[in-house]
Amino acid sequence: MGMIRINNLRFHTFNGVLPEERRNGQQLGLDIAIKYPIETKVLHDDVHETINYAEVRHVTEQFITTHSYKLIESLANHLLETLLASFPSVDLVNIKIRKYSVPMPGIFDNVEIEVEGAPDAQ
Repeated sequence: MGMIRINNLRFHTFNGVLPEERRNGQQLGLDIAIKYPIETKVLHDDVHETINYAEVRHVTEQFITTHSYKLIESLANHLLETLLASFPSVDLVNIKIRKYSVPMPGIFDNVEIEVEGAPDAQ
């Protein structure tokens, strides 16, 4: 089964629990993996036979820049629903969201959450 991956999309968002996170915003990084039967669906070198990555990015950007959540888990769940509804021919969507500016003590690069779903599961 084929996979289409869009790695490390970056968006400035206004998500977070704390008021300063929601006021100042922060950068989130996203990886989107789409399970799609490339081997049997893409036979004629035609973009209409595959999932258009630019459209996936556009749907993602539109959603992320017009919605704000306290939890990136909620953002991920709702984005997953949106992508599955927008691209019903996919077999599975996996989303990883990284938050780089997490207001907690310690030394770390980021916090990452991951969600996954299929069209029938929605």
